Amino acid sequence: MTKPLRIDGSYGEGGGQILRTAVALSAITGKPIEVINIRAKRPKPGLKRQHLTAIRAAAAIAGAEVEGLHLGSTRIVFRPTQIRAGTYTFDIGTAGSITLLLQALLPIMAYAPGPIEVRVRGGTDVPWSPPIDYLRNIITHYLRKFGYAPEIELVRRGHYPRGGGVVVARVRNPPRGFEPVKLVHRGDVTEVKGISHCVRLPKHVAERQARAAEEEIRRAGLEVPTNIEIEWYEPSRDPHLGPGSGIVIWAEAGEARIGGDSLGAKGKRAEVVGKEAAEKMLRDLATGAALDTHMSDNAIPYAALARGTTELGGAQLTMHAYTNAWLVKQILNTELKLKGEIGKPFYLKVRGASI
Repeated sequence: MTKPLRIDGSYGEGGGQILRTAVALSAITGKPIEVINIRAKRPKPGLKRQHLTAIRAAAAIAGAEVEGLHLGSTRIVFRPTQIRAGTYTFDIGTAGSITLLLQALLPIMAYAPGPIEVRVRGGTDVPWSPPIDYLRNIITHYLRKFGYAPEIELVRRGHYPRGGGVVVARVRNPPRGFEPVKLVHRGDVTEVKGISHCVRLPKHVAERQARAAEEEIRRAGLEVPTNIEIEWYEPSRDPHLGPGSGIVIWAEAGEARIGGDSLGAKGKRAEVVGKEAAEKMLRDLATGAALDTHMSDNAIPYAALARGTTELGGAQLTMHAYTNAWLVKQILNTELKLKGEIGKPFYLKVRGASI
């Protein structure tokens, strides 16, 4: 039996992302891994329910045997066999992030031998994770640049703490690999788009979020067409559990989409929510980079798996991006050049492993 590659889960950001990326790359390469010190830098180390679900889901798709899979575990061994097509259903059981679970599954699904569909129940718009509209409109935009076109269907929103959201991810024609890209600098901004939503709340909450975002964009001197869609349902026809609200906006800038997002919370004015999203987008636009802060770390595993050399320019080198760059070198043994400091724009060049 092949000895698993040991990954120190306390490295870099020391949280859940290193685990999700490691499991995804293990499933794709067929290399068994041992992850130790899981979430060592978090107040409550070890696996939480959403991490358990992500690993179980990856194991189901990759036919993997897993050791140490229980709440609070700080060590797992993941031994994949073969990625399988088909239809799967997973329930996080809480308001745990659906988008973070899909962060682990989407790279694996690209290597399925046929059509694959995953239905997930959990939180779609929750703190400390990308909102579902960010995944649907920004992450998938860049995945298409890599030659990968997953479909993300939002069936029902789920906010913290009730959860209950449902998302279906489909890949009709898995590419079995990714194309290299060169996305270093953004183009000129031609339009700002977005979605401002609220559920089980008055419609004016979503409208005020959108208005505040637009006002902040104008205040910054960005004079381009702005179209922020309002998503609201009549209370008697609202399929969501709620209550909750949020906004995701993005600037169309050549091949780039630079995003910003914010979630509503009890006692947080809608105007603050909209202003926060606009400030995030404007801050990343000011760097001139082709990838915003959140997309920067999400793109790295795809770049490292691509069939050629990829160049990326990111708005900010976060610990998540730094950790992902380190991790792909450990598992894929790729040639990678990273220039930049934590908290500042960065440049990454990587020769993909062509898997």
